[in-house]
Amino acid sequence: MRVLFEHIDIPDIDRLEVYRRGGGYKALEKAVREMTPEQVTEAVTASGLRGRGGAGFPTGRKWSFIPKDLSLRRYLCCNADESEPGTFKDRELMLRNPHQLLEGIAIACYAIGAERAFIYIRGEYAEPADKLKTALDEAVECGILGGRIFGSDFGVEISIVRGAGAYICGEETALLNSIEGLRGEPRLRPPFPAVKGLYESPTVINNVETLSNVPHIIANGAEWFASIGTAKSTGTKIFSVSGCVNKPGNYELPMGVSARELIFEHAGGIKGGGHVKAFIPGGSSTPMLTSKHLDVALDFESVAEAGSMLGSAGFIVLSEEVCIVRAVLNMARFYAHESCGKCTPCREGTGWMVNMLESIEAGSGRSDHIARLVDIANNINGRSFCALGDASAQPVLSSIKHFREEYEEHISQRRCPYPSWSFS
Repeated sequence: MRVLFEHIDIPDIDRLEVYRRGGGYKALEKAVREMTPEQVTEAVTASGLRGRGGAGFPTGRKWSFIPKDLSLRRYLCCNADESEPGTFKDRELMLRNPHQLLEGIAIACYAIGAERAFIYIRGEYAEPADKLKTALDEAVECGILGGRIFGSDFGVEISIVRGAGAYICGEETALLNSIEGLRGEPRLRPPFPAVKGLYESPTVINNVETLSNVPHIIANGAEWFASIGTAKSTGTKIFSVSGCVNKPGNYELPMGVSARELIFEHAGGIKGGGHVKAFIPGGSSTPMLTSKHLDVALDFESVAEAGSMLGSAGFIVLSEEVCIVRAVLNMARFYAHESCGKCTPCREGTGWMVNMLESIEAGSGRSDHIARLVDIANNINGRSFCALGDASAQPVLSSIKHFREEYEEHISQRRCPYPSWSFS
C-alpha cells in the first residue's frame, strides 16, 4: 500500500495545477475551515503517527507540548537535512511531490498556532531545494499559502533555509542554531525546543516524511491511517534500501513488513545470488543485525527488541563478501569527520576508533585492540553532548558483538582476509 507515493508517478505532480487536480490542498482547506487547531492535533495523535526521522516520537504528542500561552510566538521547523548515511527518502519526496510537504507544513502550523515555518534543507540538495522554492512561489502566488488561507484568519509564511553540508545540523538543536546564523552545534537540553527553541520561542521540529503524512491523515481520517501497519507503529514507512542488493531504491511499505520480504521481494535479493551477512535497519547510526534477524518485523518495537533501531529506515544490506571491519571503518571515518568537536568523548573518541580500525584492517592490529575499541565506544556512548557520539559507537559495538571472529581473524592473520569490494 502506498500513501506518500500514491500519486508520485503522475506526470508533473510537482506542479500546483496537477497536485490540486488529484485532491491536493483539500486537507488544508478542511483543517482551516472545518476543524479547530486542537481537533487537528487530536486527529494526528489518534492516528498514531510517529516521527519518521529517527526516534519515532509520537507526532501529535510533540505538538501538544507547545505552551498554551497565545502571546508566545511559535515556529515550525521542517528538518530536511537528511544527512544520515543510507537514507535518501526525503530527497525523493521533495523532488517529486513538493506540494505534499508544503501542505503538511501548513496544517501543522495551523495546529500549533505558528505563523512562520522554516524548511532547513541539506546543502547538497540543490535540485530538491529549487523544486520546493518553485512550488512555494506557485502556491503563494495563487493564494493557497500565505495570508488568510482559504478565507480563514490563519496565514503562514514559509521560508527555505539551505544548510552548508554539516551532518550535525540534522540534530534538531544544531539545526536551530544554524537557522539563527550561529555555529551548527547542539544545545544543552532542557529547555527543550517545544518550550524554548528557535529565537527562544516555542518550536516544533518535524521530519519531511512525518509532515508529508499529515495531509493524508486529515483527508482520510485517523482511523484509516491507524488501520495500516501495526498497533503501535501505524501507517507506512519509506525504506531507503542500499548496499549489496539488485534493486536499491525507496520502497513504501506498511510498518511491520519483515526484513526478508523487503530484501528479497522488493529489493531483488542479493547481488550475484549471495547471502545476507548483515543489515543496518535505520541508517549507519543504528546497530547492525545479522541474517538471523531477517524475519524481524520492521516496526519501532520489533527492531528495538532485536537490538537495533528503525531510525530513518536507511536500510543498508551487507553480503557475505563484505569485510565487516572495512565497512565499520568507513562509517567511523564519517562520524569522526562530522563531529562538531564540542564535547571531548566525541571529538577525541571518534578519531581513536578510526585509528584502531585502520590498524586492524591494515594487518597491524594487536590482540588487545578489540577490547580497547569496545572500551572507547562505551565511553562515547551515552556520554557525549548529543546523539552523534552515540551514533559513532553503534557500528563498532554491534559489529564486534555479532562478528568478533572477523576482527580476530584480521589480527591473527595480520591482514584483511577479504578481497576488495564495493556496492557498485
